Formats: sequence, C-alpha cells, structure tokens
Amino acid sequence: MIYELRIYDCLPGRLPALLNRFAEHTLAIWDKHGIKQAGFFTTIVGESSQRLTYLIAWESLADREVKWNAFTTDPAWLKARDESERDGQILSNISSQLLSPTAFSAVK
Repeated sequence: MIYELRIYDCLPGRLPALLNRFAEHTLAIWDKHGIKQAGFFTTIVGESSQRLTYLIAWESLADREVKWNAFTTDPAWLKARDESERDGQILSNISSQLLSPTAFSAVK
C-alpha cells in the first residue's frame, strides 16, 4: 500500500467551491473508479486557511496510474470540474507526493 498526499491551494474565497466539488461530484466518481480516500483536511492553523490536504490509498504505483488516468479522463469529472469553475478558477497550486509507510507506521 502506498499513499498519495495531495495539497490544493485555492485562490482567495474559492475553498468552499472546491469542498463542494469533492462532496457533490468527485468522491462519487472516485468510487466508480475504485479510488479510496484516506482522509481530507482543511488547515485551521498553518500556512494557509485556503488549503485542502488529502490522502489517497493506492495498492501500487500501477494501481494509481490506471485508476487516476481513468478518473482524469472521465467525462463526468470533466463536466463537474468545468461547471465548478464557471465563476472562475479555483486552484492556484497543486502538489502531490507518493509516500510509502515505514515498518513501524500505524498504517500499512
């Protein structure tokens, strides 16, 4: 099992639109493609209150490649993304890291 840490920095005032997109559209599309989230977080103390941080659990790098590519080309995702950005762009930056749990990690 590997984990992907994704950090989305929103443009000022656009975090609610991103949260709504995940809640109303993205997670259902992830379910369709077998993508498993391991947690979502907003920042209450730290660098930016306009940030969404989340983890995805993958079986392997190959699993990620197949499922993420299917998701990012899914017409339902493209439509949801485009509709959520009718009032303007949401994200100013996306960062991603693929992480492997240590032998002593609580998650395996």
